[in-house]
Amino acid sequence: MSNSRHGLTIGLERVDNEFYLTMKAVGKLTHEDYKIITPMIDSALAGVKEPKIKALFDGTEMEGWKLRAAWDDFKIGLKHGNEFEKIAIYGNKNWQEIAAKIGTWFISGEVKYFESYDEAIAWLK
Repeated sequence: MSNSRHGLTIGLERVDNEFYLTMKAVGKLTHEDYKIITPMIDSALAGVKEPKIKALFDGTEMEGWKLRAAWDDFKIGLKHGNEFEKIAIYGNKNWQEIAAKIGTWFISGEVKYFESYDEAIAWLK
């Protein structure tokens, strides 16, 4: 039996004088992951006083979603989509760039894909 590492880390990161909601996905996310992730995301966003959030999503270790988890992710986007000013998706896979384009349909702010962490931070500023 092999152990496969997967899940989502959520935090607040400070770069110079700016604060960002940060999320890092690892492995292939499952519905069971979202049972834990969803309340964490709800809680993290509830604690942000600014109505518009800048977020950095690191997908460099993400492999994707199982089908039901993709639906869970979609529901989070619908619930919180109006709260984001900008979302930078930092990744290294072609499908992540496509996902960023699709994300613009559900997020009121801007969503852009980057293969460079520094460029993603610069764009968020």
